[in-house]
Amino acid sequence: MSESHVGDAADSAQPLPGARGVRRVGPRSHRPDERGRGPAMRGCLVLFVAALVVGAGLVFAVSTIGSSFLPKFGGVARGGGGDYTGSGKEPVTITVAPGDFGAKIGATLEKAGVVKSATTFTALAGRNSKFSTLQPGVYQLRKQMSSADALALLVSPGAKVSGGVTIPEGLWATEIYNRLAAATNVPVAGYAKVPTSSLGLPAAADGKVEGYLFPSTYDFSEGSSAASQLKEMVTRFKKEIVRLNIADKKLAQVTTVASLVQAEASRPQDDGKVARVVDNRLAQKMPLQLDSTVNYVLQKRGSVTTSDKARESKSSYNTYGRPGLPPGPINNPGVTALKAALTPTPGDWLYFVTVDLSSGQTKFATSLTEHNKNVREFQSWCKGHPGKC
Repeated sequence: MSESHVGDAADSAQPLPGARGVRRVGPRSHRPDERGRGPAMRGCLVLFVAALVVGAGLVFAVSTIGSSFLPKFGGVARGGGGDYTGSGKEPVTITVAPGDFGAKIGATLEKAGVVKSATTFTALAGRNSKFSTLQPGVYQLRKQMSSADALALLVSPGAKVSGGVTIPEGLWATEIYNRLAAATNVPVAGYAKVPTSSLGLPAAADGKVEGYLFPSTYDFSEGSSAASQLKEMVTRFKKEIVRLNIADKKLAQVTTVASLVQAEASRPQDDGKVARVVDNRLAQKMPLQLDSTVNYVLQKRGSVTTSDKARESKSSYNTYGRPGLPPGPINNPGVTALKAALTPTPGDWLYFVTVDLSSGQTKFATSLTEHNKNVREFQSWCKGHPGKC
């Protein structure tokens, strides 16, 4: 949402990005007790050094394979240990999704029958520097492999399936075409030429693919065409809306609102609130004034600002110049945004602004006065972070 331009908030405010925020945690400092004497001090020093060694080990584990590797204190790690022997049997593909690391990947391998124990695999992977650089995608392994052989194959150049491609939430259809083309060696121009009537789009799409290409990781077979790839993504979208129980008569609006949420919410926990702001403004016949819709018209990424001239666009997607929702989705939203659009968080907010772009901290307001105060906080952040807004 145009956090800083919503309603009649100060025109000098700058719009905000739809990128997710990152939470940062600062280091803690520890100070030994300087009052100890003799053996007592030596005992404290021994404990202190031991704590540093353990702490260093924990830092190494987290930085290498993620916090999910660390066992729950007082509990038992999943899997119980054990291992297969040998290089495995029949081929099997596994998907490493964005955000997967450490024990999560180990659990995926165990569930697919690749390794016997996620715990054994994860402990071994933590000592492999290549594992920490593993990219999302589809990988071909074999069932019943030793953890060592599975790890060696997973980090080898040939393990990633050529047709495996991850499509993140919030991309435009044109951006999806570029990713698909790069991953499958299909000419990018071919995607735009695919007749939309051949894709099995729901009636709500009105013949347009934007919004209905479901973001996920796909394993396209070798030689798959642009049409077959897009059709698979549309099919996946239709399966998801059935699972979410979105009625046909609501699908067009839910998908469009979800795309706005996907573009405007800085953190997943704010999705429902952003959806509520959209609904509240529609109910009060207030213009949405979303900078993300302006940037969609411009097909512009990389800047969180929109100019006065850009906001004067005559496009039907410009929610500054036209009332109500845009005529269709402005990107391809994921499940979280679809859920938020379907069931917004209860509240009477009419405005929001992300006041800290580094953390994604977003403030919601019910009045223009309150919102303008939040906008000034955002502007102050921008002054202290040149080039970030």
